[in-house]
This record gives sequence, C-alpha cells and structure tokens, in this order.
Amino acid sequence: MIVKNTYGTSVEFSTRMFGVVPEEEFTGSSLQRKKKKPEDEEEPKKDKPKPVKKKTGEPKLRHLSKRSKRKIRKKITCFSRCYKRFSFVTLTFMNKVDDEQAVDLLRKFLDNAKKRFDDFQYLWVAERQTKNDEFKGNVHFHIITNKYWKIEKWWKYWIELQKKNGVHPRNENFNPSSAFDVKQIHTKNIKATGSYVTKYITKNYGKFKCQPWNCSKRISQLYTDFYTTPDYLRNFEKLNAVRGEFTVKDTLDRTFLRVKSIDLNRQTLPLYRRLDEKNKAILD
Repeated sequence: MIVKNTYGTSVEFSTRMFGVVPEEEFTGSSLQRKKKKPEDEEEPKKDKPKPVKKKTGEPKLRHLSKRSKRKIRKKITCFSRCYKRFSFVTLTFMNKVDDEQAVDLLRKFLDNAKKRFDDFQYLWVAERQTKNDEFKGNVHFHIITNKYWKIEKWWKYWIELQKKNGVHPRNENFNPSSAFDVKQIHTKNIKATGSYVTKYITKNYGKFKCQPWNCSKRISQLYTDFYTTPDYLRNFEKLNAVRGEFTVKDTLDRTFLRVKSIDLNRQTLPLYRRLDEKNKAILD
C-alpha cells in the first residue's frame, strides 16, 4: 500500500491492484513535465505530422473542470504555506469587453507588476459577472498575489491601461471606483484562506473564449502532494485528526482506494513540513 498526501486529504491505494509504485516522493509540480531523453537513444525520433484542424472562425470555449479546480485549490494552499500574507485582487472593466481583449489587458497588467515587484507570484481565475445588469456576462478576474498594493496608484494605472486600449467608461458620469479592489488575507489560518479563495472557483461554471486561469511560473512549480507508507497515517489517527473516510471497491468487492479527510490545525500542519520545505526551496 502507498499513501498520497496533500493538505487535508490522504489517499491510500493498493499498488498490487494499480501495479505502479511512484518513482518520486513529491508530485504535482510542472518541473516533472520535462521528459528525460533515454541514454541509449541513438537517433532522434521523427515527429509524426499532426493532423490539421479546420478553423471554424470561433475560438474553443473553455471552463474550469473539476480537475482544474482541485489543482487550483492545491496550488493556493501550498502557495499560502510559503508566505505570511496574501492580497486578493479583483479587476473589473469600465465597459463591455470580449474575453480575448480582457485577458490581453490582464497580461499587460501582470507584466507591469512583474517589473515593479521583486519575487512577484500570482494565480488568477476568470469569472463572469452575474449581478451587474449593465455588464452582465462581462469577464472579470480574481488574483491571489504575495504583494501589498497601493490601491490609489494601481487603480489609476488599471483605469489608464483600459482607456489606452480602447475600453472607456460607459458614460461621462460613471465612476469606476471598484474597478481595482484589494483585500488582505492572513495565511496563518489555512482553513480560512482556503475557504475564502475556493468559494470563487467551486461555483464557477462560466465558459470563456480565453484561459479560465493561470499562474506564475514558480507557482506552477510548487509540489502539491507527497507519497508515504501507511504508517504515516498513524500520526493523524493518534491526534484524532481523521474527520471522515470512504473506500472505493472494484467489481470483486476488493478495496483499492481508501480516502481520509484530515483536519488542518496546529497539531497536524507540522506533519506536512517536508512539503513546505520542498516548496520554500523553489520560491527562495
């Protein structure tokens, strides 16, 4: 048996049934996407020609899948373990914009922030406006960053950036005071941080003509899971930290997955220290 651990969850699975033993202790990082070239490879493999896709004139609609939402939650949790404070930034537009124009302005905004801040890390998620009748369906963005923002300065820049790129207030009397909104989040309370952030992604069912989320390179490199033996779970059981459990069985009624929900508190968080240290080394 092997156990896959992430903050708040442990999954014990049968290697006998899955037939695979993980080669690495830590997983979930984009660093693992790089494929190693076989040492005994003499000639480079010829790439097969890719089939040509017919252009329909309309970009493919994208959405936040369940897998993406799980990945975002994991990345944000690991991100929050590396910094004491976060800023939760919301960017909205002064007028109607299409998705491609909106995400282009977002990229320009982030590019400027990268120049102004040292070690600027972020993760953003797109969302549709539903309560504003004037701009109903307009895309806006929620951004988690590790930086403090001077609201007046960055609000002014965001407004000017929109005007410069053809997005103007809908009328002369319109005051886009909430176009740049910032809330400070203390990451000490990991459960509160997760709850505050994930409420913007779990109910996000919008479809977009652009990426629905993205993050900085170093955030994508963070590891979100690590493997241990079943003995590791005894530590949580001794602390009475297992809040719930369910099993998954095959057609022969054999258990091949056992999922345990772990309470995150001052007693259990030190058990994730190996994951914290691994990620802090990436961000340093």
